[in-house]
Amino acid sequence: MCGFAGIFIPNSTELKANRQPLLEAMTDAIAHRGPDGSGHWHDPKVSLGHRRLSIIDVATGQQPLFNEDGSVVVVYNGEIYNYVELANELKGLGHTFKTMSDTEVIVHAWEQWGPESVKRFNGMFAFALWDQRSKTLFMARDRLGVKPLYYATTKNNQIVFGSELKSLMIHPQFDRTIQDEAVADYFALGYVPDPKAIFANSFKLAPAHWLIWKAENAKPVIQCYWSAQFSNSTTGSDDALCDELRARLKQSVKSRMISEVPLGAFLSGGVDSSAVVATMAQVQDSAVTTCSIGFDQAQFDETTYANEVAKRYKTDHFSRIVSADDFDLLDKLAGMYDEPFADSSAIPTLRVSQLARQRVTVALSGDGGDETFGGYRRYKLHLAAESVRSKLPESLRKTVFGGLAKIYPKADWAPKAFRAKTTFSELAQDSVAAYMQTVACVRSPERNRLFSNEFKNKLGSYDINEQMRVIAANGPKDPLAMIQNLDYHYYLPGDINVKVDRASMAASLESREPLMDHTLVEWVASLPSSTKIRNGETKFLFKKAFEGHLSHELLYRPKMGFSVPLADWFRNELGTKFAMDLEAGDSFCAGYVSNSAARKMLEQHQNGQDWATPLWTIFMFNAFVKNLAVSKPRFDLDDRT
Repeated sequence: MCGFAGIFIPNSTELKANRQPLLEAMTDAIAHRGPDGSGHWHDPKVSLGHRRLSIIDVATGQQPLFNEDGSVVVVYNGEIYNYVELANELKGLGHTFKTMSDTEVIVHAWEQWGPESVKRFNGMFAFALWDQRSKTLFMARDRLGVKPLYYATTKNNQIVFGSELKSLMIHPQFDRTIQDEAVADYFALGYVPDPKAIFANSFKLAPAHWLIWKAENAKPVIQCYWSAQFSNSTTGSDDALCDELRARLKQSVKSRMISEVPLGAFLSGGVDSSAVVATMAQVQDSAVTTCSIGFDQAQFDETTYANEVAKRYKTDHFSRIVSADDFDLLDKLAGMYDEPFADSSAIPTLRVSQLARQRVTVALSGDGGDETFGGYRRYKLHLAAESVRSKLPESLRKTVFGGLAKIYPKADWAPKAFRAKTTFSELAQDSVAAYMQTVACVRSPERNRLFSNEFKNKLGSYDINEQMRVIAANGPKDPLAMIQNLDYHYYLPGDINVKVDRASMAASLESREPLMDHTLVEWVASLPSSTKIRNGETKFLFKKAFEGHLSHELLYRPKMGFSVPLADWFRNELGTKFAMDLEAGDSFCAGYVSNSAARKMLEQHQNGQDWATPLWTIFMFNAFVKNLAVSKPRFDLDDRT
């Protein structure tokens, strides 16, 4: 696990010789990703820099790393779990290895197979490779988007790229103009989805994509090399499928336990992390090191279940109880994520990463299980709504349910059975718009009230739903598979993986994700949707597979999630802080948000309505704007550098 940065000029111009200090500054900005060492390399067209967190081949795996004759060089972040098998194959084909690292596999695989080499990699990865012979920059990102990769065109037509935006922003010619559509996406989703980035002329390489940029070309060629295929083609008895599921997870876990440094696991007490720990205990002879955090408010605390699993599998378990009113990290979050990011569970994720780093350098997680196995409650609700939508024509649904949604009050104080406004609204919409409503941080009507008139005029008719409809139209038609596929494109890489990557790397901790092994994902995608949600039970097959390994209460209790008490925060101390930001007036949200609309939303929340998530979304955007104002480039070079 590491971080990298680089500079490239895709035309006849050559980089000037004094770029070493700039590259060092770019890699120093992400030193938290790699505190164990650094390396830099230059040729006339490209500069590559790296920060290393030593995990595998600690002695000789330094980067940038080269092939035999030095004509191919790579900087890389991640782990390729099948690197031993690939190295042996490449040796048989005549390649000579100088190290025992997974990084070296990349340069030899490129020599042998070119861009197709990434299809052979099983792991989480993002890398940039320069082939001096063909003057080609090749960048690639793993299938599920576990590891990040940003790139941008600067004002002086250089290309900067790296693991985090903060390293790109060091370049004195980086364009800091905020991109309007990215802001609209953020308020809808709580993050900026791939391939957009928050700034103009900046992008994320999307998951399962590669980029080829020839030195003589003005633009790159970008291609998708993988997608999950939902086929419903794998059948069998529940018992047989459970056996295969456990075997596949065991192989995934085993491959992710290769490390030359201390390794453990996050153990939240939820189904996914508990299943991973139970599987690790089968693979490892010694006690598994596990860690968890709990909260001093019972409704947010899962440590009872984490302790149950730790005791059952005799893990070396350590935990810490933290205050649910954990405000100390608020000022740090904007700097960690670079882009506006509204998942409040980033706070406990950073806390548990910091705790884990006290004992281990690598930690396995349960991330990705809900998306793959059908674990979200919203999946179940979506299927129920789809059954209604399929029986009634759209015109009737819009008239009846749309009308009811308009007149039904927002009753956050009432029991869930009586909060029908949202349900009516979803039933009136098509499948994609309804999905969007279930995942939205700020729903469309609230966004329309919240955005300033100037910002709405800039956006015009822009609507993220149209992009989602294109993905849905080209994806599976099965109702559950459709929204799982949308989550693979949006929520998993844009929210979950961003949250975990930045939080864990801020603590210099490598997080590994056995439930996101692409071969496991492919197999589960081939199963009928009835194995994922059956008779109203989410994650049916996964839970059944671990019935003999985890308690019935742990498996079948209501899903809690890793959350903080936002609603209470905004009725107390955080509400006061939010009001103070509002009073600043001219700097509040840079003109994107109506001050009066935000103030009204806060007042309504403090009087009993629940606007916690929209308020947090506004709060974190304002934190991003304030952080951007003070994070000016720390480096100044000649514009022609």
